[in-house]
Amino acid sequence: MAVQSSFWPFLVSLVLFSLMSNLVLWFHLKLSFTMVLFPGLLLVTTKFLWWKDLNRESMIGYHTHKLEVSLRVAMLLFILSEVFFFVSFFWAFYDASLSPTIDVGMMWPPKGIVTLSVYSVPLLNTIILLTSGITVTWAHHSIMNNYFNKSVFSLGITVVLGVYFLFMQWVEYNEAQFSIADGVYGSTFFMATGFHGMHVMVGTIFLFYVLLNLVDCKLLYNHHFSFEAAAWYWHFVDVVWLILFISIYWWGSL
Repeated sequence: MAVQSSFWPFLVSLVLFSLMSNLVLWFHLKLSFTMVLFPGLLLVTTKFLWWKDLNRESMIGYHTHKLEVSLRVAMLLFILSEVFFFVSFFWAFYDASLSPTIDVGMMWPPKGIVTLSVYSVPLLNTIILLTSGITVTWAHHSIMNNYFNKSVFSLGITVVLGVYFLFMQWVEYNEAQFSIADGVYGSTFFMATGFHGMHVMVGTIFLFYVLLNLVDCKLLYNHHFSFEAAAWYWHFVDVVWLILFISIYWWGSL
């Protein structure tokens, strides 16, 4: 049986366009934050429904081996596109920091910028994400060996660590003595760490959805691509954070 045509990709594209358009207008103080929050919640809802359809198709038996290979390739290509997305931020950061101009005082960090302590929240967040990488790998190992309780427990810990990371990121932003408006340092810092935080949020939601499927006994030791995709994405988020920590937090504050 063939997979039915889906309208979810088109709908998600419209919601994403609405979200980004509203964000730009909000940055220019032409819209309230409510108009940003609404498409954001709508995006989460549509993603959940899309994943639910994919899971239903998989359980019915629509996903052939050829289709599963295509899904894996698509996920890998998506992660590759995300790699280049973050390369642009690192490129901007190193371009500004390796040859600081007279506008920033011919020094890096720029004159007047009080950087965050690398050994406070950034180090704690590093430990949190590295630990979450271990727990999601533990969950994968448990699923492969049919250890139901261990897989639920370890995946639940991963979701909690993701939420805790986001909370600590919010604490860090409140403690920062500079903003996104403070020249090239502020813009590169908040763009890179902020978009990484958005990816952590998406990854946490993805893992939470997989956790619900796991509790509902919809993941098997030989049939759990949704978990694999979420785990790949989460490991990608971990690697990006390590580069952020070394580049922006540690080396950028020397």
